[in-house]
Amino acid sequence: MKHNYSIAIVLCLSLLIGMFTLTHYGESWDDLSLQKYAAKSLNAYGTWPMQGVMKITKEDLGDYGPSYVMAIALGSKLLDPILPVGPSDIRHLLYFVTFLAGVWAFYGLGRRWLTQTAAIGSTLLFMTQPLLWGHAFMNPKDTPFLAFFLLSVLFGFKMTDSIPPLSFDSLTSTAKRALALLTALWLVSVFSVFVFTDAFHTAIAHLVLAARAGEANIVSLIASDIHKVAPEVYIQKYFTWFIRARAVFFCLFTCGLGYLYYRVFPSVFRVLSVAVFPAILLGFTCSIRILGPFAGLIVLLFALWTKGRQSVPVLAAYGLMALAAMYLTWPYLWADPAGHFIESLQEMSLYPWKGQVLFNGLKYASTELPYSYLPVLLGIQLTEPVWVLFIAGLAVAGFRLREKRELAGLAALWFAIPLVGFIIMHSALYDNFRQVLFILPPIFWMAGLAFEKIRNVKWQAALVTLCLIPGLIGILRLYPYEYIYYNRFVGGVGGAAGRFELDYWGTSYREAAEFINGIAPQNAPIWVEGPSHLFELYARPDLKIYSDHEAERAGHYDYVVAMTRFDLDQSTYPDAAIIYQITREGAVLSVIKQP
Repeated sequence: MKHNYSIAIVLCLSLLIGMFTLTHYGESWDDLSLQKYAAKSLNAYGTWPMQGVMKITKEDLGDYGPSYVMAIALGSKLLDPILPVGPSDIRHLLYFVTFLAGVWAFYGLGRRWLTQTAAIGSTLLFMTQPLLWGHAFMNPKDTPFLAFFLLSVLFGFKMTDSIPPLSFDSLTSTAKRALALLTALWLVSVFSVFVFTDAFHTAIAHLVLAARAGEANIVSLIASDIHKVAPEVYIQKYFTWFIRARAVFFCLFTCGLGYLYYRVFPSVFRVLSVAVFPAILLGFTCSIRILGPFAGLIVLLFALWTKGRQSVPVLAAYGLMALAAMYLTWPYLWADPAGHFIESLQEMSLYPWKGQVLFNGLKYASTELPYSYLPVLLGIQLTEPVWVLFIAGLAVAGFRLREKRELAGLAALWFAIPLVGFIIMHSALYDNFRQVLFILPPIFWMAGLAFEKIRNVKWQAALVTLCLIPGLIGILRLYPYEYIYYNRFVGGVGGAAGRFELDYWGTSYREAAEFINGIAPQNAPIWVEGPSHLFELYARPDLKIYSDHEAERAGHYDYVVAMTRFDLDQSTYPDAAIIYQITREGAVLSVIKQP
């Protein structure tokens, strides 16, 4: 139990630090749009079953999975009357708690291959990366996906470990054929009525329009006033009936099949029960990011490798339940499950981001980045000891390949293959590499192997402590903008300024708002360039905030706020005097001017 106490102490101390430092992190650029999407997605649970109405579109971010942001919306509503902080800080606390859950999962996986000291060392090295620590507080997408990816793999591996043998010898050949036939019928019928939802809607619309045109069909027989009412009314009415009938059909067929299994083959429930929670977790993860199924693939390959054919029934149930969980937590899929999922896959694989990506002093389109983009950023945004330890860990794995082959294979599957794929395919990336944070964990497990090479526990602890120093210093010096971290290979944040992206999410606008709150006269007009909603969230209620999205113009502004991203600080009121700068290590993040 000692190692459980160790990780518990680490997590409790981290949570305590997080709660004391919480109220200085600004909002991320994307947070507001995701909150609106979460509200629409939650609303769909009331409108879809009762009215057959889906008020979520592609423009509402429907291609993004909403499971996590919906959970945050519900959690924030629950905690708002309890915690003495603002709504944004409550969300940031929940993001950070999610990150800590991912850290716990990271440690749990690490213990499969590493000794206790090495596992704790690699966990501390992972969680004290300034890049990850900063994202943990204000990133509503990428660090949560990283955390749930880790949790999905951890519980998927635990599921695999606990798969009991399943024997069909007790069944007669007739019972086997009957169960197989009914199960296949269930799969075909259930998948048909759900996957082809849009086709059913089209068929209903065709019948209604044909009946309105005078053609005799089932609609003309049951709708006597078809010519008196707009066809859309009947289309919606009959489609809602279809949705309800589908739900009844699914419940009756599923319960009936389950009862039959219970009577004929009850042991199957004890075997398949191990997949319930891991499957729900995987489905939730898939409903955060479209790359979530990759966690399921890792579990699938691990199960087949370690348990072989014995794992197939459980894996089948695991996959089906994960699909169900993803469907239930992603309302945008409901209207056209297959079509919208494929659309999301295409959209997210080549996301058409319109901005320019700053990389090594030059600007690129997000789909035309040089092949060196990811390797360089990975080299300069993680602390200096990481890659030294990683290379040492590779050497250790090479010498102990038979013992560490599972970890080596996982590192190749989880890190190396996706990395090469992202590079070769010119995947659309921007905001540095925040979209691929989920491939980082194997780097740190391999680094943990280097700690194992030292046999003496005290010297191991000394090496771990030494390797943590750059990250801890970075966190302290950059707070609350740790996510802009660059290591000394590129001269730190000061050396990266003007060459690489820094505060690309505008989190420094919170500090800008707090500064202006202290000096601005009552009802002062403020011009905020760029993401003005990030400033307005923390500004005094009396201040008049204007931005390039506002039709109204004040004509004169007491203060102007601009971030350095996209050179907004230079192009906005270039002749105005700068009265305040938000900086870290000599790099300017935002400026406040007085015209």
